[in-house]
Amino acid sequence: MSDTTTPTSSTAPSAATATSGFSRFTDLPVAVIGAGPIGLSAAANLLERGLTPIIFEQGDSVGAAVREWAHIRLFSPWQYDIDPAARRLLEPTGWTEPRRTALPYGRELVEAYLDPLAAIPAIRATLHLQSTVTAVTRLGMDKTRTKDRDTTPFLVRVSSPEGTTDHVVRAVIDASGTWNQPNPLGQAGLRAPGEDAASAFITTPLPDVVGAERERFAGRTVMVVGAGHSAANTLINLGQVAKNEPGTRVLWAVRGSGSAQRLYGGGDLDGLPARGALGSRLKTLVEDGVVELITDFTITSLARSGSRLAVTASTPDGPRTLDVDVLVPATGFRPDLGMLRELRLELDPAVEAPRALGPLIDPEFHSCGTVPAHGADVLAHPEKDFYLVGMKSYGRAPTFLLATGYEQVRSVTAAIAGDTEAASRLQLDLPETGVCSTDLGGSCDTPAVPLADAAADGAVPADLGGCCPAPELLTIGVPTGTAHGRSGDPDY
Repeated sequence: MSDTTTPTSSTAPSAATATSGFSRFTDLPVAVIGAGPIGLSAAANLLERGLTPIIFEQGDSVGAAVREWAHIRLFSPWQYDIDPAARRLLEPTGWTEPRRTALPYGRELVEAYLDPLAAIPAIRATLHLQSTVTAVTRLGMDKTRTKDRDTTPFLVRVSSPEGTTDHVVRAVIDASGTWNQPNPLGQAGLRAPGEDAASAFITTPLPDVVGAERERFAGRTVMVVGAGHSAANTLINLGQVAKNEPGTRVLWAVRGSGSAQRLYGGGDLDGLPARGALGSRLKTLVEDGVVELITDFTITSLARSGSRLAVTASTPDGPRTLDVDVLVPATGFRPDLGMLRELRLELDPAVEAPRALGPLIDPEFHSCGTVPAHGADVLAHPEKDFYLVGMKSYGRAPTFLLATGYEQVRSVTAAIAGDTEAASRLQLDLPETGVCSTDLGGSCDTPAVPLADAAADGAVPADLGGCCPAPELLTIGVPTGTAHGRSGDPDY
């Protein structure tokens, strides 16, 4: 790879040229970082508004992160998984839309939707694969410069097999997600001592337990750490392996204490039946002894113990060490903000989402109700025409639905195009859950039983009961590979 930095011939005018007239500025493309569902949605919306996207994807193909959890079925049916603007682009090509009530696997999301969308000439021509954005700034100025900032284009630095290239663009939509930034296994948001050296024992957050990676788990002692939907998916699959492979032992470790009931979700009350069924199946596995639930387990160190991994944790009874063959980290994700260092961002101090969005999604305080539809106004930063969208916009918070991201980019692209009326007109219809979402399961992606009932059953303290007097609407439900509790939550 070349270590030189060269501007692109079509998108990198000099600073003087780029700022000499507003019309020249608006002729530039809009950078979209990430070619997953939300990034391609942004591209489709930009094209529909007559704007030119330039898409940077660090993977070898579109939907690279989704392909890593291709074996996982989404909770939301197709009707919530396809962006309306993308649908309008696809329909004239002869594309056949999947049955709207069906629940796709990640693989199907890619093959039936993302691949055809990326093949549309207008998108294919703007798509740059194996292209990692390493920095975003303003052309000719760092974050300390204010004069003419809002009328100066952005500079996006990209590393690819061909070298390092600077692209000058009018706006930036960062839909790069959080899949490549998993939370550490240790306490207080830190990596556990020995975590780096233990990498050979640690899987990806959503391993293919019953498929391609089955041999790694069969007949082994496996520990799953975490209390969100990724943990539940993996535990259920491990339960299948354990029933068919003698010697398979499945341990489920969470930081929190108290009844397991609050970890299982809303069951039949959940508005997304597939999500409710997940908690019900997991509860059965624990009650049948197939999965061993270990609470109050905060990992303090990891170390090799012969051919196994010694996992040491603090517990109410003192230090405890368990030897395992495989450890699955389902502790959530966090955004990579390093490439945005030269931008003026305003982030919520807790969840690292845009400041106005943070209080709406913080799982520690947002224990009931809804995450309302939101768009450019809520996602805006002091850096004009820069937006975080998709899972990255949620920072460390877990509550995310693809449909929410599609509405985000519809509004954001309208704002970039100067259509403030459309940007402010929010339009989002989400499924009711019929349950109260709490942080008791470690994240809002683990729907809790109605707390009034849970309190009556002794599952939670009585003073927490009754927080949801009626079914509430929640923007949760798609395990995009990034729906998890943020590190530091008491139950992972």
